[in-house]
Amino acid sequence: MFEAAESLRAEFAELEHRLADPATHADLALARRTGRRYAELTPIVKNLDAYDRLTDDLAAARELAADDPSFAEEADTLAARIEEVTDRLTALLAPRDPHDSDDALLEIKSGEGGEESALFAADLFRMYSRYAEARGWSVEVLDSQETDLGGFKSITLAIKARGTDPDAFPYGVLKFEGGVHRVQRVPVTETQGRVHTSAAGVLVMPDSEEAEVEVDPDDLRIDVYRSSGPGGQGVNTTDSAVRITHLPTGIVVSCQNERSQLQNKESALRMLRARLVAAAAEAAAAEASAARRSQVRTVDRSERIRTYNFGENRIADHRIGYKAYNLDQVLAGNLGGVLEALQAADLAERLEGIG
Repeated sequence: MFEAAESLRAEFAELEHRLADPATHADLALARRTGRRYAELTPIVKNLDAYDRLTDDLAAARELAADDPSFAEEADTLAARIEEVTDRLTALLAPRDPHDSDDALLEIKSGEGGEESALFAADLFRMYSRYAEARGWSVEVLDSQETDLGGFKSITLAIKARGTDPDAFPYGVLKFEGGVHRVQRVPVTETQGRVHTSAAGVLVMPDSEEAEVEVDPDDLRIDVYRSSGPGGQGVNTTDSAVRITHLPTGIVVSCQNERSQLQNKESALRMLRARLVAAAAEAAAAEASAARRSQVRTVDRSERIRTYNFGENRIADHRIGYKAYNLDQVLAGNLGGVLEALQAADLAERLEGIG
């Protein structure tokens, strides 16, 4: 039934051998990749082993039941357990995004709505930060542009997993957040109590390692300039900010948060690699037919995906018809409900594709 079983078992055994080799752990990046792939395959192999064991037990129980009807009930129980394991394996083996096991870079930009949009971008930053911390992930601010009222024109976060739980890799969980997030509320700048609508854009990208994305230095134009905005003494007195233009694609990234030009360059290159991976994914999606393109896996910020209505304490995700009246809890980092609903919709679509 599961044609890939033997190849996956062989790969699992090979990974187990590599993880036992000290040479693997001498290369931290290699050890991390190997450990994550091993963690991905562990539940698959365990369920494959359970499927084979239960299948053998069922055959024996049915053979015994032919002579002794008392074994018929045990056979029925084993058949039910095989069905459960089959369902789990079908979900585990469904085609998935190859970057689901990556860490994530998450970029939030203010949009329509001026200062209110920038304040909403700050709300989203806090929401994702609290959710990440609750999951045990680390959050690093790579770059930010603050406004006078404490909002953000833009902010880019690196979100990294500390473990190897295959269901808890940041990109695989947060990729559904890409798109336009709309807010409806009375802004702090509003003097007459009128409800305004504004928006912020979110882009989620896999934080790919340097070895996975080749960037030719000859394809880059690197400019340095003086940092601006808050940042403490000395931040505005040296040319430490870095802007990198990828000439073949026209992608531009910049970073000014660190005092060191070298640190800002490294962060900007990290952001560039992530953007190149995201651009490749968008190009691949554009080539796919509309029927095969997932409505919940978009990275297009032009698409409005969610509304946050403060007056009704309501959050609504427009892609899957999700609606809940716990906006205050969601903004406090309790994103589990909406993300689980999006993951369920994504799984259903992937299973439909192989049905």
